[in-house]
Amino acid sequence: MSNKIKLLLAEDEAALGQIIKESLETRDFDVLLCEDGEVALKTYQSESPEILVLDVMMPKKDGFTLAKEIRAIDSTIPIIFLTAKSQTADVVEGFSIGGNDYLKKPFSMEELIVRVHNLVERTTTQKTASQIEIGDFSFDFPKQHLTFKEEKPTQLTHREAHLLFHLIKNKNQVLDRSIILNKLWGTDDFFTARSMDVFISKLRKKLKRDERIQIINVRGFGYKLTD
Repeated sequence: MSNKIKLLLAEDEAALGQIIKESLETRDFDVLLCEDGEVALKTYQSESPEILVLDVMMPKKDGFTLAKEIRAIDSTIPIIFLTAKSQTADVVEGFSIGGNDYLKKPFSMEELIVRVHNLVERTTTQKTASQIEIGDFSFDFPKQHLTFKEEKPTQLTHREAHLLFHLIKNKNQVLDRSIILNKLWGTDDFFTARSMDVFISKLRKKLKRDERIQIINVRGFGYKLTD
């Protein structure tokens, strides 16, 4: 049985796509190269890759649309976006629909490979996490469900679930802002810091039904979850 990581690459620039594919294959990846979003979706459904690397600007179906459709049926597969864009709104949108990482073109193959390995390893580990109790909530990380008492579960986004997982894991301790940005976003620059603030606000709203639970902003350091 092969130990190669099966990676789906959706890239409409033929020359660039082939370069990435060949570079990854020399490093023991099994690469499924797709030239547009529609082909990528069909390939995802038929081949069950372990990770997706999606160009944002593609014909027929762009990377963001493709990611939304895949996230509706698969909440755990890692997704890395490739893009020439760097506007804050684009970064936030990419993470809010379930992206795990964001690489701006041009990028080094070494950087892409490190991020792919980290995401695959982290996803494998976190899938084994059991249901966690936090105040009057229960948090099912693999399913990305947050349940208040005996009510119907609330479906978290991929990014919300990962951030909450690390806040709970470090409960009553300051979660260093730079460390968590690099761990979950791959960088701690201004754009990703703004994106993290957005997700912290979303989690606070979802947890406010239990007044004991607080996500405290420790200025200059990071965040601390208490219950």
